Amino acid sequence: MRNHIFLILFALPVILNDLPAQPVPAPDENIPYLVTFGGDACPSWGDDNFTQTFFFLIPEEHTEPVFIRVYNPGTGGSIDEINGYWNTKVNFSVYGGEEAWSHPDAQETKPVGNYRSGNLLASRTFGNEPEYDATWYTFGPFDPMEGEYVEKFRGNVFKIIAQGVEGNDGNLYRYFLSTQPDRNIPVEGGNAFAYSYTFRLWNDPKQVSHIYPFIDEETISVRVSNFDWDDDGLIRLVSYERQGQLLSVSGDDEWVHDEFSVFEEERNTSLDLQFHKQQSPLIRNNNVVISIRNQYDRALPFYVIPIGGVPQYKYSIGVRPRDD
Repeated sequence: MRNHIFLILFALPVILNDLPAQPVPAPDENIPYLVTFGGDACPSWGDDNFTQTFFFLIPEEHTEPVFIRVYNPGTGGSIDEINGYWNTKVNFSVYGGEEAWSHPDAQETKPVGNYRSGNLLASRTFGNEPEYDATWYTFGPFDPMEGEYVEKFRGNVFKIIAQGVEGNDGNLYRYFLSTQPDRNIPVEGGNAFAYSYTFRLWNDPKQVSHIYPFIDEETISVRVSNFDWDDDGLIRLVSYERQGQLLSVSGDDEWVHDEFSVFEEERNTSLDLQFHKQQSPLIRNNNVVISIRNQYDRALPFYVIPIGGVPQYKYSIGVRPRDD
């Protein structure tokens, strides 16, 4: 049954504070890894700009130190994607303070302008070091007040940027916002979001991955873009008002775009973008990039914990479903 919660932007933290923090990617997303390639790679490997930015939101009620943990930060281990021989270095940098999130360049989908806005709190570059293969590295501790306080979130925001500085291999990794340096203990009410999502798909065609863009009250139309899907099956959009709208799928090293109007009932809710792989021929190690923008050309966020919950299509007895 649809949850009849109509969010307004300043009420967003009320919903967030009722939810436990999740790893990035979160279980509901069913995504195995984020991926960032070295800066010398070809985009056809599935990374359009070799940089990925995530934001972590800590609710204002949480005053104890927090840690940002990175799983498999090095490139050259058992889960990474080799391109010839291992030669890749990826830098992870954490930012807080004024404009870490609120600077317009920080919310863009490409690393342009002052996307590294805010105060640099921690940074480390990883290469092919065996000690960082399939294990955790911890940044912090950070006082939540070191983040940027954002009134409409009623919390403090930290930014982490993963950027391939050299080489051409793919680094596959995950994050966790934790209250402990050596264990993954959730920050209650925390969340994470990004404006451009670069991730690895499962090789198993039975596995369906999801990401959840949040549609705010100002949005009346959107443009959904996907890059380097490799014609690997289909992408389906589900919402409270859409049972399963199919989107265009990109081929190798190309972008495709879909534009459509947003129903009134879809505002202040999350959409569910579902990624269904084809069974044959099996495309292994497929990486894809997704972004979504509104009618003002402003990028919209993907929350790892979907705001308002995972959307379920609202069936109406005796009413013909909308076609769109």
